[in-house]
Amino acid sequence: MLPKNILTKYLLDFANLSEKQIESYTKKAVLSEKNLEQYLLEEEIINESALYDWATKEIDVPLAEINTVDIPKETYELIPQPLAETHQIIAFQKTETEIHLAMGDPLDIQTIEFIGRKTGLTPKVFLIKPSVIKRALRIYQSSLEDTFKSINPQQKNANTELEKAAEELPIINIVKSILEHAVYEGASDIHIEPTEKEIIVRYRVDGILRNMMNLPTSVQRGIIARIKILANLKIDEHMVPQDGRFKIQLQDDKVSFRVSIMPVYDGEKIVMRLLQEGQKPLSLDELGFLAEPKRKLEQAIEKPHGMVLVTGPTGSGKTTTLYSLLGILNQPDVNICTIEDPIEYHVKGINQSQVNTRVGFTFAGGLRAFLRQDPDIIMVGEIRDKETAEIAIHASMTGHLVLSTLHTNDAPATLPRLLDMGIPPFLVAFTTNIIVAQRLVRKICDKCKQEFTLEKKAITQIEKMSDIKKIVALFKANNISLGLEEKKMENIVFYRGKGCRACGDTGYKGRIGIYEVLDIDKEMSDLINSNANAQQIRVQAEKQGMTTMLQDGIIKAKQGVTTIEEILRVTRE
Repeated sequence: MLPKNILTKYLLDFANLSEKQIESYTKKAVLSEKNLEQYLLEEEIINESALYDWATKEIDVPLAEINTVDIPKETYELIPQPLAETHQIIAFQKTETEIHLAMGDPLDIQTIEFIGRKTGLTPKVFLIKPSVIKRALRIYQSSLEDTFKSINPQQKNANTELEKAAEELPIINIVKSILEHAVYEGASDIHIEPTEKEIIVRYRVDGILRNMMNLPTSVQRGIIARIKILANLKIDEHMVPQDGRFKIQLQDDKVSFRVSIMPVYDGEKIVMRLLQEGQKPLSLDELGFLAEPKRKLEQAIEKPHGMVLVTGPTGSGKTTTLYSLLGILNQPDVNICTIEDPIEYHVKGINQSQVNTRVGFTFAGGLRAFLRQDPDIIMVGEIRDKETAEIAIHASMTGHLVLSTLHTNDAPATLPRLLDMGIPPFLVAFTTNIIVAQRLVRKICDKCKQEFTLEKKAITQIEKMSDIKKIVALFKANNISLGLEEKKMENIVFYRGKGCRACGDTGYKGRIGIYEVLDIDKEMSDLINSNANAQQIRVQAEKQGMTTMLQDGIIKAKQGVTTIEEILRVTRE
């Protein structure tokens, strides 16, 4: 696929399309779940040969005409299949010093440099037509089919046969390619999902799942067995869930994979969470805390005892926030103990233990044991039940600072949740220092950021959730200057990503948190003691100046960090 700016130039200058027509075709392409170039070629609105003959002169890159029969296997296999299919690229010739690459986007410098580092060869780049690359990529499928003719999908479940399948070189290479490409794409999770006719591999990148590749069902058993062996799991167990972990070394980086295997209708589904080994905890600024919430949180963790609770749904970055707080608190003169499920990052200077329900080592049991280890600070991965909550609260009452997480939608709902567990209101009010609720939103790509004003639909949604006067006041409180014309919502300038090669045409690159920080002061304690509900707590918190997650997000949208669409997506109720 050609870069967007090159395609647009051709459409305007040579295909004689207007900007309005291009916009209309873009919308139709999105509805058809295709990119603009693919849609225009399939609908025969433009001619492929004419487009690529022009493009090769415009970007000064030669056009590749290749015959897959002539490509040696050891050459095209230098590019892993997931990378080849995702980026429309194929290696078709190799010398002692060079690798010749046929690419749909020969200006994708990031991918070219990655291949150069991976192969140790100097890339020489060629442009290739979509119809030609489509035929060329079939070489991978043909190779797989030939290789796996020897793998019988009806094999019995004998351990030796599974081990043999897992040690087949093609299986090893497929698993290695899936793992390496996930790291390269910046994925947080890998999903390997069996269906009746194929295996679907998907990556979660910046919180969004993307289809990456499809594999034949004949490799299913081998892939599952290979990953089980890597994670030290039982390869002959197919009817119960299994969890494990393994590491790989990629150049200078060590990457840990947390593995979860679950039996499903068509086999076993694998989900792997990627964790960078040795990664330093992020600072509160890097996490995205605004000045006032950051100040309140820093004050709360300076207290020698009490509870600091972080809340939000699964995948909202709660554990990352706790590790950042531990990074601040981790000093030679304090004893920090954690009980986690599982341990996501190993942190030097902290005593970390992992829950093991098979032997009865639970959050509550671990917490009890840690209280006999003379701790100053305790982190409990999650408060799931009354027993864990009671022990955590009693620990916080007896001179310990306790950090933990809960699953609630916002900060005010956390307090009634503890009361629902059977914890007396006076204990909740007395021991809780602060509550942080959070979500993760995608950040705007810096390379294609542009200004825009809101459409009526978005304005209506925001006005339902927050008052414009409050929003303008928040901007002023956070030193965001507004123009005279920006006193009305429809005139306020926000930002979004146009889409470029660097962000895969999504307009987003990376993620950041949006937060609401509920400080438990005397007035709030009195309210909790009176058995107030979540709404009453919210009203009081906002009176005391709590910035809600929506408001925090709108501030970040005005600052150009994220988009209004992202904020509405994650905060919409």
